[in-house]
Amino acid sequence: MSIATNLLEVRKRIAFAAMQAGRHENSVRLIAVSKMQPVSAIIEANAAGQLDFGENYVQEALDKQTQLKANSLCWHFIGPIQSNKTRAIAENFDWVHSVGRVKVAERLSSQRPRELGALKILLQVNLSGEESKSGISLAELPILVEAVYRLEGLNCAGLMVIPAPISDPVEQLVRFKQLSDAASELRQLGYHDMKELSMGMSSDFPAAIAAGATQVRIGTEIFGVRQRLS
Repeated sequence: MSIATNLLEVRKRIAFAAMQAGRHENSVRLIAVSKMQPVSAIIEANAAGQLDFGENYVQEALDKQTQLKANSLCWHFIGPIQSNKTRAIAENFDWVHSVGRVKVAERLSSQRPRELGALKILLQVNLSGEESKSGISLAELPILVEAVYRLEGLNCAGLMVIPAPISDPVEQLVRFKQLSDAASELRQLGYHDMKELSMGMSSDFPAAIAAGATQVRIGTEIFGVRQRLS
């Protein structure tokens, strides 16, 4: 099946999940995860109306951005952030989904060109406490939010999670609800911009949408199996 057809099917599933949750389909932004996919695949997705693309690797993303300058795409950095890559991220992305440390936020703040406007960032939460995953614990989250909110050049817009895989939709919903509740508690504390929830991938996005996801990150169901770029 073509990328355009795959996109149509994914959008239908998003719309259905939103409807079941009593939400409008336009309340969920689809991030097409294009890491390790060729530029031609992004062009095909863009021709089918897709504007938001998620990348994990800085140099790969920069190469694609150079080739796609004329396409007016919205670029989301969704991978782990190395300190020596923060400048490139701050200068070339619209969204950063994976901020989990004050040091990283401070570097993004100082390195964001002011003429580009505030960099939209999401704070990555590690719900399961897995050492292999980036992100901050729920217990430490308010401290990180307080520190990040004071930084210039950043718009701390919400939270992101990459949870451990679970096949049971009920358990998926319970897990995503933890993040939704955390964001709600932060808004009650006065952090009113914390409205975005980046959660849900190919295997669990219906549950994420039911729990309040505003952004879902889907790759394989759109592009097929990832290709290792040379």
